[in-house]
Amino acid sequence: MSTTPTPGRPHVLIVGCGFGGMEAARALRRAEVDITMVDKTNHHLFQPLLYQVATAGLAAPSIAAPIRLLFRQQPNVTTLLGEVIYIDHEARALHLADGTRLAWDHLILAAGATHSYFGNDAWEPVAPGLKTLADAFEVRRRVLVSFEAAEVETDPARRRALLTFAVIGAGPTGVEMAGTLVEIARHTLKGEFRNVDPATAEVLLIEGGSRVLQAMPPSLSQRALEQLQGLGVQVRLNAKVTAIDSRGLEVESPFSDGGAGVGSHRIECGCVIWAAGVAASPLGRLVAEATGAETDRSGRVKVLPDLSLPNHPDISVIGDLAAATSQRPGQDPKPVPGVSPAAKQMGRTAARNILNRIAGRPTEAFRYRDFGNLATIGRNSAVVDLGTPFGPLRFSGRLAWLFWLFAHIYFLIGFRNRFVVLMDWASAYWSFQRHARVVADVKGRGEL
Repeated sequence: MSTTPTPGRPHVLIVGCGFGGMEAARALRRAEVDITMVDKTNHHLFQPLLYQVATAGLAAPSIAAPIRLLFRQQPNVTTLLGEVIYIDHEARALHLADGTRLAWDHLILAAGATHSYFGNDAWEPVAPGLKTLADAFEVRRRVLVSFEAAEVETDPARRRALLTFAVIGAGPTGVEMAGTLVEIARHTLKGEFRNVDPATAEVLLIEGGSRVLQAMPPSLSQRALEQLQGLGVQVRLNAKVTAIDSRGLEVESPFSDGGAGVGSHRIECGCVIWAAGVAASPLGRLVAEATGAETDRSGRVKVLPDLSLPNHPDISVIGDLAAATSQRPGQDPKPVPGVSPAAKQMGRTAARNILNRIAGRPTEAFRYRDFGNLATIGRNSAVVDLGTPFGPLRFSGRLAWLFWLFAHIYFLIGFRNRFVVLMDWASAYWSFQRHARVVADVKGRGEL
């Protein structure tokens, strides 16, 4: 099957409705172009709050919205549910898994990222990551089922293992997950079990580097470490995971007595959550095969300063799929981080360059504006690193937590989502309850 845009109007094809793809489509809302948006799911997902779904703090509709709903007031956008399986760059056409063929005049690839297990893909079934709603449902199921299994376990050693939760990777997702798991164990589940005390659960945050939140300045990284430890998270730095199975993991780390070398030890664990690595979408490989473009070690496609591919000005790659750099006057080029503000800015730049090409004007180089980083650690605990015209603004603690909260509410899609999340968080703050604690099948994925 083939879809045909309006004759005489440029056809812009966008793959992926994450932050970058959605922003590109919105930037072209008044342009005389036809837009087709293709995504493997039918919803846009606000990934920064995905861990809240995984930890039962929010229901899925609070952080996701149907793509068709988002663009129903933009008549130049057609949305399709599908997965790209082949790129024919000579014919300027994409082929989807269902047989649909989509031609383009201008193509924007914004398929995002997935998990990276650093060559150990066999770990994925026993250590799920957190990139999609399906991932969040599975993590939530495993967390809640671990407590349920501990309630009926009679072997003290196995019960202790079931109440041990390991989060691998101390970036923002890992830090946020670890802090929230402690809150669930200490407060949310208080008084709900008869044979075990959920507050005895141990939450381990395992990081291969020398500090948590390595994208943050060292001072904020240290402050985050202190706040995590204050909450009760056991942080293990310079610890390398060497094996994971259904009952635990092997960790290699320096000797605790300060002696030379490293030692390996096993941690019996009921639930392992992977937050350590990111790789580009498999679409990056298809792009490289079809166009001869280069990719980096993570599978991201190397792009020109205007985000297009060498020798293929009609194809732009943005967001987590792009290995892009940004250069300010008088400065060396710097890699663009894989964060949502960067994806949004790329989307707007790609859209402007499409209009420049249509009008016969030169394209513009992408310039990333870094607004800073922020991460929440737990109740009243967060760290914020903002870039301002007067220099960096850095703070932590309760003020940082409030800033993080309102910043995420502000950037959520739609008034309803903002209102629902604000009410849910207010309720959770005062009651310590997390009401999205329902799984449909303790043996598999699913939710109610």
